[in-house]
Amino acid sequence: MKDLPPEQRPREKLLSRGPAALADGELLALLLRTGYRGRGVFALAAQVLDECGGFAGLLNAPPERLAAIKGLGPAKRSELLAVVEIARRALAQQLQAAPVFDHPGRVKDYLALQLGRHEHEVFAVLFLDSQHRLLRLEELFRGTLAQTSVHPREVVRRALQLNAAAVVLSHNHPSGVAEPSRADEFLTQTLKAALALVDVRVLDHIVVGQGQAVSMAERGLL
Repeated sequence: MKDLPPEQRPREKLLSRGPAALADGELLALLLRTGYRGRGVFALAAQVLDECGGFAGLLNAPPERLAAIKGLGPAKRSELLAVVEIARRALAQQLQAAPVFDHPGRVKDYLALQLGRHEHEVFAVLFLDSQHRLLRLEELFRGTLAQTSVHPREVVRRALQLNAAAVVLSHNHPSGVAEPSRADEFLTQTLKAALALVDVRVLDHIVVGQGQAVSMAERGLL
């Protein structure tokens, strides 16, 4: 970076023009700071984004995938993982402070960060209070790449233990395609009926794929 004119260096450009002025590679290069022998930091940033499938893939990349990329040593991997965790915690704080559907996009972003990194199927529940603020996110069931077994009685039990008034259901599709299946629709209706018996509302079921999330409520499937 020192070889570039000051106005073209990512840090100077960010400070003078704002982060939106930087290209994806420049933003990541600013975080990585250095490359490795034979490959500068901009080339390394481009390599990381290419191998991960852009920022969406990078945010959801598990530690072992980052470790497989040449040039990402422990220090760089730690910094990238720390940035992702900061994003997760910031979104969680926002969902705890206000009703989740005041900003529905944040719910999708939060769940995409939480579940998108898994290479196996995970079923999670956002437990909400009477004002629809986040009480807790819990990953209740894990399965194979093809399916997971979800037990309605366990979801009901946790809702009662947490004194939840409503829930948002969510699970990931490790294939990367965030399209609800017929099985997802059936599961949603089963859980909706079970939770209604204890006066807990199912507000949505969000399916997470690679870098995207689909709301079944928005699709009229709830």
